[in-house]
Amino acid sequence: MTGITADGIELDRSFAAPPAAVFAAWTTPQHFARWFGGKDVQVPLDSLEFIAEPGRTWSARMVLPDGNTIDWTGEFIEVTPDERLVFTMTDRPAEPGRARIVVELTATADGTRMHFTQEAPGFSPEQKEGLLAGWQSFIDELEQTATA
Repeated sequence: MTGITADGIELDRSFAAPPAAVFAAWTTPQHFARWFGGKDVQVPLDSLEFIAEPGRTWSARMVLPDGNTIDWTGEFIEVTPDERLVFTMTDRPAEPGRARIVVELTATADGTRMHFTQEAPGFSPEQKEGLLAGWQSFIDELEQTATA
């Protein structure tokens, strides 16, 4: 299912790429920088601290088309190669709250099925809709990275 849940959002997507390629798109800094934020946003590699290992923090700076920036941070919770990634994130690094994200990958005859969930505590239904739309555009770019 793709849509709004009581706790946040969920998104299902199929890729014509093996789980290893999709997992690499999520966990390799060069790949993550290419797709995170969508096609019109830049994530400079020199702003990215990103080693996908449990217990490690990560950070990134998004540069928006208008030149404004968004700083992101979080922590890797679980990293099971080619199967599962659990991490947290926020665009308010000075505040303690973090959204939990779970990415589950399953091999299919045609490639990979990805199930993505993100918590969105305190978000209104409209904010959840915006969050879902944003991630869908990000995942469009992830697909281009994973199948390249």
